[in-house]
Amino acid sequence: MRLRFSIAVLWLSILSAAPAITLDETLKATLDNNPAIQQAKLKLEQAAGRRLVFRSVIWPSVRLNVPGGVQGGDRAGSTTTKLFGFVRGSLTQPLVDASIPHSLRRGDIEVLIAEQQLNLAVEEQLHAARVAFYSAVYQRELRSLREKQRSHLDENVASQSDRYNAGLVDRSAFTTATVEARGLDPMVEEAQRSYAGAQLQLGQAMAADLKSGAPLPEPQGELTFATVEVDLNKEINTALEQRTDIKLARLLVRAANEDERIIAAGYYPSATGSFTGDYIPVHGIHREGSTSRNQDFVGSEIREGAAYTWQVIDTGKVGGAVLKARSAREINELELKKLEANVGQQLSRIRNQLAGLAERHNALIAGATNAEQAAVAVQQNLGSGLASQLEYRVAESSYLKTQSGLLEASYLQNVALAEWDRATGRYFQFSEDMR
Repeated sequence: MRLRFSIAVLWLSILSAAPAITLDETLKATLDNNPAIQQAKLKLEQAAGRRLVFRSVIWPSVRLNVPGGVQGGDRAGSTTTKLFGFVRGSLTQPLVDASIPHSLRRGDIEVLIAEQQLNLAVEEQLHAARVAFYSAVYQRELRSLREKQRSHLDENVASQSDRYNAGLVDRSAFTTATVEARGLDPMVEEAQRSYAGAQLQLGQAMAADLKSGAPLPEPQGELTFATVEVDLNKEINTALEQRTDIKLARLLVRAANEDERIIAAGYYPSATGSFTGDYIPVHGIHREGSTSRNQDFVGSEIREGAAYTWQVIDTGKVGGAVLKARSAREINELELKKLEANVGQQLSRIRNQLAGLAERHNALIAGATNAEQAAVAVQQNLGSGLASQLEYRVAESSYLKTQSGLLEASYLQNVALAEWDRATGRYFQFSEDMR
């Protein structure tokens, strides 16, 4: 990354050099380092483990035990004591289970939910970083604009001082010019504080080093105003297809539906096959409770069978759990409908905001040229004594107001476009949705 170092001279203070950073570099740093995004990535790995838990219902269960013991005495037919050990194993396999297909789908949905949660975290953090970048650039340019006007007023102070010393004006003209120049000092300081705050927000979004003495990130670039035309109907359809929060809401509905069906599987019968076996490498070991010296010896064997269960009467455990899961699904469905219904209103609001900003910008453009020309003319006339300090102050204030208005319009349009990209689902996408 290319670094550009600059020294910003402030009112009674000097900041350390800070690295310049572009918007693309800001978004990349946020994507790589933001803790909320890192946490969402870890939850995606956790979801992969949850999928294995859901899928475990279809796999066989194998157990292995190695018992041991001692047997001896007259009853065993010998006075010697025998040590023995054997291997006992069992295998069970679900044969019929109504929850199996729903569990398989639920496991896949769990991973998709985690992916969309990661997408949502990425969108939120990238959007926050983008807005913080625009805010920092806006505050920096606003500070620069006010400092530029203050320098004009300082030049006027110097000019009036020379004219006062030459006896061309009285002391009131010099005093008025000084008061006007110093009146901008609080505005410049306020812009600097706002700029430092925006830099701090930008650094937090990027997870930059914000320890004491560390330089804050310096945004590179300028705010521009662009002509924007949008097709509302087309963008609404795009948003319904691409919005991460809508995709996530749909997945939550699907997950709740599968949860309900998994619980409802308790109404249906299930069957399990089983195999058990004992391997005994020694001979002459009697079974427990045997009374014969020559019979009932323990030997290796394999047994197989199947178990069939069906809960005919529900005591409320399954039915109550089904009702609870169904209510969760219905709540998720309502939230999904609210999100989908709000898309058109949200995009319409942003479109109207963009249209209003365009009209405002055009009006300010027309007035900015006149304000600048008037300010230059009044400044020239002031130097020759043909204009008063009041006229100069009004001209400079008008010029600052129009320039600040143009800057604010550019800032608000960039923020609105960022919100438009978010509302239409154009931010970073981690993965394809339905698999």
